[in-house]
Amino acid sequence: MKYSIANIVGLALVVSPIVVSPTIAAAKPAKAVTKASAKHPAKARTKSAATPAKAPPRAPDPAFAAAMAKDARGDIAEFYQSRGYRPLWIDSDSGKVGRDAQSLLRYLDDAQLDGLRSSRYKPEKLRALIAQADSGAPQDLALAELALSQAFARYISDVRKIRKNVGYDFADPDLKPKKQSAAQILRVAANSVSFREYMSDMDWMSPLYARTRGLLRAALEQHLPDQMIDVIELNRERARYLPPPTVRHILVDAASARLWYFQAGRQAGTMKVVVGAKETQTPLLVGAINYAILNPYWNIPDYLVRDNVAKKIVSGRTLDSMHMEVLSDWSANPARLDPASIDWASVAAGRGTMPRVRELPGPANSMGKVKFVFPNDEGIYLHDSPNRPLFDKDDRHLSNGCIRLEKAWVLGEWMMGNTLSARAKKAPTEDAVPLAASVPVYLTYITVVPTADGVGILPDIYGRDSKR
Repeated sequence: MKYSIANIVGLALVVSPIVVSPTIAAAKPAKAVTKASAKHPAKARTKSAATPAKAPPRAPDPAFAAAMAKDARGDIAEFYQSRGYRPLWIDSDSGKVGRDAQSLLRYLDDAQLDGLRSSRYKPEKLRALIAQADSGAPQDLALAELALSQAFARYISDVRKIRKNVGYDFADPDLKPKKQSAAQILRVAANSVSFREYMSDMDWMSPLYARTRGLLRAALEQHLPDQMIDVIELNRERARYLPPPTVRHILVDAASARLWYFQAGRQAGTMKVVVGAKETQTPLLVGAINYAILNPYWNIPDYLVRDNVAKKIVSGRTLDSMHMEVLSDWSANPARLDPASIDWASVAAGRGTMPRVRELPGPANSMGKVKFVFPNDEGIYLHDSPNRPLFDKDDRHLSNGCIRLEKAWVLGEWMMGNTLSARAKKAPTEDAVPLAASVPVYLTYITVVPTADGVGILPDIYGRDSKR
C-alpha cells in the first residue's frame, strides 16, 4: 500500500492512502501550493504528440549581430557564431526580451530547490539588463542576450553537477554524467522542438528530477518537518543522476515498480514492472542494453538452487517436472548431466560446489519469451514473464532483483523495430539478437510522489531513505 504523509509527530507517521500516476508528466502540484507556485516551471506537463514545425529562422538585425560579435567571449561566442548571431532570448516579433527569460529568472530565484545559491547567477542584474533592453537599442539587447545565456549555461551546468554519492553502480562507465561546455548546453536548448516547452518543462533534467524539485517546493511551503525535507532532498540527488528526455533511454523506478522510456524529448511509453523484494533488492544501476535473447534459458542463481530447487528434489520432485536441466559447468557448451549423479541433499544443505541448473525455454520459463541484457556484475536484466497476475498487484516487490516487464514485446519493438518480430518467427530455440544501437537503462529509487493533498512518500521497502 502507498501512503501520503499527513502529519509527523516525533518519528511517528500519520498516513493516508495515495495513488501514484503512471505518467511522470501527469504529476500535479499539491493543493496547498500557492497560485504562483502552481504555474512554476518545475511543474511537468504532458506534451502534445504533434508539435508544429519551426518557422525558418530570421536573420538578426545587423547592428545587433555586430554588437554580439563584439561582446561575446569563449564558448558563448562559439555558440552564437555558429548560428549567425541569431538571438535565443529576444522575441522576433516584438524585438524585446521574451517571456522565456522570465522562466529562467524563476529557476534562478528558486535555485535553493536545486541545492544552489541564487546569488551565484545574479538574477537582479539580469532584470536590470532586461529592463534596459526595452529601449530596443542593439547594444542593450546584445548585453541582455549574452548575460541571459551565460546565466542559463552556468545554472544548467551547476544543476547537473553530481554533489552526493547516492550509491549508483555504473556498469557502463561511459554513462556517468559528464560536464558540458556552455556552447553544448545552449546548442541543445536551441535545437529543441520548442524552446518554450524546453524552458517551462525543465527539459535539461529528467522529468523525475523536475517533479521532485516541485515537491520540495511544496514541502517547504507547507512547512513539512525536517525529516520529510531530508527525504525529498535525498530523492532529488538520486534523480540528479538521470538523463533528460532528449536522451533516448529506459528508466526503471524500483520504489513505485514502474518503467518509462524516452526519446526526442518526450515520454514514449510506460508500463508496470515487478522488481526485487526486500531481501533481493533491485540495485541502483546504470548500463546499456545491447542485445535481446529470444526463447531464453534461465540460469538459476546458486541460492535458489540451494534453497528451492534442491529441496524440492529431496522432497520428491524431478528436474524434468520443473522443466530444468543440470549442466557440467558454465562454459558455452556444457554437457548435460544425469540429475541422479548430484547429491541434492548436500546441495540443499549448502555443502560443496553448487551445480549449474537452468530452466528450459518454453511457455512456463520464468524469463518469458524474451530478455534484454545489459552487462553488469549484479546479474540484473529486464525480461518478460509468464506470471501475468503479478502485474495486477499494488505491491510488486516480488522478484529476485531482475525487472519483469508488463509489456516486454512493446519495449522490444521500441528498441529494435521489426527486427525482434522477424527473428522470433525463425527462432524456435534460444537466439541472441543484437541491437543496432545500445539503449541506456537507469535503475533508480524515488519514493517521493505528488498526491491530491500534498507531498506523498511511498513505503521505503529497501530502507534506502534512512541511510542518509
